[in-house]
Amino acid sequence: MSPHPNLYIVPTDRWYIERTVWLVAGCVILTSTALAAFVHPLWVLGVAATAAASIVVSLTGFCIVGNVLARLGFMPRLARAGWKPGQLYFMQTDRWYLERRIYMAVGINLTLATALSLLHSPWWLAFTAFVGAAMVWFAATGFCIMANGLYWMGAEPRLAPKRAAAPIGEGKATERPAAA
Repeated sequence: MSPHPNLYIVPTDRWYIERTVWLVAGCVILTSTALAAFVHPLWVLGVAATAAASIVVSLTGFCIVGNVLARLGFMPRLARAGWKPGQLYFMQTDRWYLERRIYMAVGINLTLATALSLLHSPWWLAFTAFVGAAMVWFAATGFCIMANGLYWMGAEPRLAPKRAAAPIGEGKATERPAAA
């Protein structure tokens, strides 16, 4: 069964920098959330640090984890034009495309949930756990609820969504055009 043509699903054919950053961030968020829930509430500051890093990536394009991954040989899909291995990795910031908006939205949501978990109720950690699990799911499957919401609202992705193949002629398949 092929995916619905209006779903935003990032490529999962290899582990590129941006996809691996989502996996690492999701694991940090889940670990910090569990430690905050079961050991000490201040462990939620790990979530706050991840949130701050996400906002910095969306505003400047600079990603500490992305640069470590670049040094380890991972290749980017959203690097600034002219990037070469050995250089600092910066994500494209020429406009507010979908993937960049995800970094900002995740950062803001996690910042609010972190503050609320410390100031209002530890039950807000359930939200940070959900975000962390969603990021791991996104990295593993290419599907993200928030990304699809932004996609349906018209945000243009830079990581081309997978489109279902449609048979044409004698068993040949081509890409379906994007929905208008």
